[in-house]
Amino acid sequence: MARRRLILAAALAALVAPLAAAAQPVGETDACINGPSIRVEVVGMKDRVGSLKLELYPANEDDFLRDDRDLKKEGKLFRRIWVPTPRNGPVVMCMRVPHPGTYAILFTHDRDGKNKFNFWSDGVGVPGNQKLGRSKPKLSNAMVNVGTGVATVLIRTQYLHGFPPAFGPVGR
Repeated sequence: MARRRLILAAALAALVAPLAAAAQPVGETDACINGPSIRVEVVGMKDRVGSLKLELYPANEDDFLRDDRDLKKEGKLFRRIWVPTPRNGPVVMCMRVPHPGTYAILFTHDRDGKNKFNFWSDGVGVPGNQKLGRSKPKLSNAMVNVGTGVATVLIRTQYLHGFPPAFGPVGR
């Protein structure tokens, strides 16, 4: 009987440990606890290779998706987090923001690890989750309102696929 309980306890521990570890956010992990910050739950990734990138921009048309060097040179907000792609479990990324307000974010899945967006293989996503087609994401779909706490958003990763080529979500 004692051996049976020991085996059951070991089996339960083996099941629970990966779930607890998999649920841990990546990036600025303490940002998920303390606000103001953005917690991004990523779904629909094609595979678990390469690395993940989350970028924070000012929420205006002139600055969204501008080169980070230009934004920094002008003293404007820009933040980036790179993390290795988790091999399994949910994908959650966290990013601290300077103060409550509205921001724009962009998620990319760099599958080939070259640190340059590859239109043919890499994935991209914004919180609005509208199909991107062959165009860049719109600011209105990338905006996130952040209060004094943690704002949580869901991003569905989109990859180029189909004929004619178009960016769209993979799966659910």
